[in-house]
Amino acid sequence: MFRNREFRQFAILFLVIAGVLSLVGFLLSIATGFLVLFTAAVFGAVFFLFTQKRYQSIRQISSQIDLVLHNEARLFIEELDEGELSILQCEIVKMTQRIREQNDALKREKEYLADSLADVAHQLRTPLTAANLTLSLLENSADEQERKYFVRETEEQLVRMDWLLTALLKISRLDAGVVTFQNEPLAVDRLLQMALRPLAIPMELRNFSAQLDLPAEILINGDKNWLAEALQNIFKNCMENAGEQGEVIIRCTDNPLFTELMIQDNGPGFAPEDLPRLFERFYRGKNASATGFGVGLALSKMIITRQGGSITAKNASQGGALFTLRFPK
Repeated sequence: MFRNREFRQFAILFLVIAGVLSLVGFLLSIATGFLVLFTAAVFGAVFFLFTQKRYQSIRQISSQIDLVLHNEARLFIEELDEGELSILQCEIVKMTQRIREQNDALKREKEYLADSLADVAHQLRTPLTAANLTLSLLENSADEQERKYFVRETEEQLVRMDWLLTALLKISRLDAGVVTFQNEPLAVDRLLQMALRPLAIPMELRNFSAQLDLPAEILINGDKNWLAEALQNIFKNCMENAGEQGEVIIRCTDNPLFTELMIQDNGPGFAPEDLPRLFERFYRGKNASATGFGVGLALSKMIITRQGGSITAKNASQGGALFTLRFPK
């Protein structure tokens, strides 16, 4: 308490005033002097005890804050009567609760980062191992046709790794919130054609077809390039699940509240245990293709939801996977 300079100054000033008034009182009469001296002593003692109690409360709050700063899991501060200290206590409790929530969030982010790095390392290890093995076979092969085959296999593995790294970079940018989406009216038919165009050759090689059932001049608002990326990942998933001679049907409906896209393939659909985790990062379901990494659908959901839309997936009643996308007006 006496470490407080203002309190020391007040105590000195009080003693000086009390001494002067007592001296004046004694000059008037002995009784007056003792009365002034007694009054000053009582007042000083009451003020000292009251201030000491307040400082005890402040010390308690300070010690509890120190515990919180040293990662104590619980903060206990005795309830105070209404007043300045009570207001201060309330603000400190809110502050410490916020600090604890931020610490918990940081711990979760560190755990998530560690898990993500482990997943990335695991996902990259498979094509890297395959590429190294193919290069070893290529080195020991003398047949020209066989060597060309090994070169193509190595190139395919490198392309897969490049796609994975590109997708992870996009996901990290979305996580960091550095992506600025354009919000412009887009014709749904042109957007779908833009998404299907890069898949034309793989679809032809697989004898895979796409049927579009779209009303004329349906518009949605969003970022053309990012939405095309999201749709393309969904189409890739349909191609992988439906296999050779597969088919995807795209329907569109429009109402005053939202525009709905339904994308359905004729594959085996999803295993029931996979449905709750389809959009989880790095999750590869029971029927997942051996070439999948489990990031395409996660990226699609992030792109769509960050632009105000929604995406769900289920098994269609007549068979196959059914993705439902909704874009609000």
